[in-house]
Formats: sequence, C-alpha cells, structure tokens
Amino acid sequence: MNTNPKLWHIGLVGYGEVGRILAEDLRQLGVKVSAHDLKLKSEAGSPLRQHAAIHGVTLHESHAELAENADFIISAVTASQAVPVAEACAPSIRPSAFFLDFNSASPGAKIRAADIVNRNGGRYVEGAVMTSIPPYRIKVPLLLGGPDANALMPLLNALGFDSKVTSEKLGVASATKMCRSIMIKGLEAMVIESFTTARAYGVEDAVIASLHETFPGVDWEKQGAYFFQRVIEHGRRRSEEVREVAQTVREIGLEPWSASGTAERQAWVADLADAGLFGPKGTKEFARSADWRTEADRLLAQFKPID
Repeated sequence: MNTNPKLWHIGLVGYGEVGRILAEDLRQLGVKVSAHDLKLKSEAGSPLRQHAAIHGVTLHESHAELAENADFIISAVTASQAVPVAEACAPSIRPSAFFLDFNSASPGAKIRAADIVNRNGGRYVEGAVMTSIPPYRIKVPLLLGGPDANALMPLLNALGFDSKVTSEKLGVASATKMCRSIMIKGLEAMVIESFTTARAYGVEDAVIASLHETFPGVDWEKQGAYFFQRVIEHGRRRSEEVREVAQTVREIGLEPWSASGTAERQAWVADLADAGLFGPKGTKEFARSADWRTEADRLLAQFKPID
C-alpha cells in the first residue's frame, strides 16, 4: 500500500452532507476520490451526481465496486447502516486497506463491524466525530480507536484531518461519542419540547429569562434557534444516532429512558420535516429563521392543546 496518503484512491461510502464535505476538501488536495450512496439509484441521487460532476468525484454503482478500487475506505452513513456497510465492502476490500468507520454507532456495533472487515483482510479503525462537522469540515475533532489506529492517525492528519488516538481497544472512542450525545442530542430534544410548550402557554420569555439566570453563559434565544434548525434539517440522522446511543446504554445493563425519549422526539420532528411542514414536501428546504418561535408555531399548528 502506498505510504503517501495524497496518492491514495479514497472511497467514500455515503455521499450525504459529511461525504460531500470530505470529498470537497480531499479533492482540493488533488486526492482521487470515489463514492457510493444508495440514493444514487433514485431521484434523490440527482443532486449527488451533480455535486460529483462538479468536484471530480467518481461514482460507483455498488459497495463492492468502490471497495475493490479504493486504497482507503471511509464509511459515513446513518448509524443503523454501519455494520451492513462493513458487510457489503469487506469481501472486496484490498489487502491491508484501511477502513475508517466514521459512523455514530454503539461500541458493540463497531466491534462487530471491525470483525467483519479484519476477517476479510482489511484494517478497521473506529472513528468518533466529536462535534458538528460543517464548521470544521475535514478538521473536525476525530477520535480514533482500535489496534490499527496509531498507524492510520499520521496518514489521516497528513490529509488535513484533526485526529488523535484515544485507545487501541475498540469501542472506547465510540463510547466517548455516544455518552456525549446523550447530553447534546438530549438537550436539543428538551429545548424543542420546553420552548414549544412554553410558546403554547405564552410563557417563553419568562422561561428563557429564568434559564439565562441559571446559565448566564448561554444565549438561549440563539441556541434555541440553532437547535430547532439542526433537528429540522438532520432529525432523521440524529434519531438513528440516538437509537445507537440507547443501545450503548443498554449494553451496560442500564435502561436508556432519556436516550429513547430523545430518539422519539428527534424522529417526530424529522417526520414533520419530511411531510413538508417546514418547506416543500419531499425536500429539506425550510425557513432558516433566526427566531425559534417561527418553527415552534409551525409545530403547534399540528395539534390541539388540551383544554
């Protein structure tokens, strides 16, 4: 395998927001990039094909085709697909090729995916993305884990990534990410539920004033608007991630009441977004209002409060 990562052919499984950002930044370095996404076989794949054409990304028809042509594979799909992607790529993976699992999956899922890839001659490394990708792009803080993590880290960082090894034991990086998500994704769900209910009762200003008094370092108006928009746009992916969070909790024998509730609230907003509540049906377009009240009012219009 070529030891100069800038000469690699990098295969991206998943060409959504994350995949496209990575592709853009890697192509700016002149790195050869290919991608596969299940959406390419549907009408939803049209924007993906357009993006690939603009940025010089080769699109493959199958996981196998991508794997057999790639020196390094990055899996960046929804949480529930982490193990299936490993299963689909592994039989065709090149000997000793790295497979970076970028997905927000439970430690148990990462360990299963690693076994599949490694048994087929690949070198599996788990990755845990520790904050929102768009502001940082390829430099998003990334924790690596597994026996091959130390070998991959300098190669990744030579490509512009900001990665560090957290443990040679699989599951540690994922557990760190999942436990953080209990708080972050849970806070998003709580803010949507709290602020929307407060809006219905006409007490939102008093609630926000009280929150500011307790947590003076947080701009709750701005944070509320950000949380509403992130969940509206990415609620489906977030709900799947939090179901993996719940599984992470369940794996230690603890019932994930908070995580399960968070997943349901995120999925509920995603269902409404898919139905066109926040924009044209079947699209992800919506009004990016700086005032969360605009979105809360749309939610409130969907149901009648109890008298």
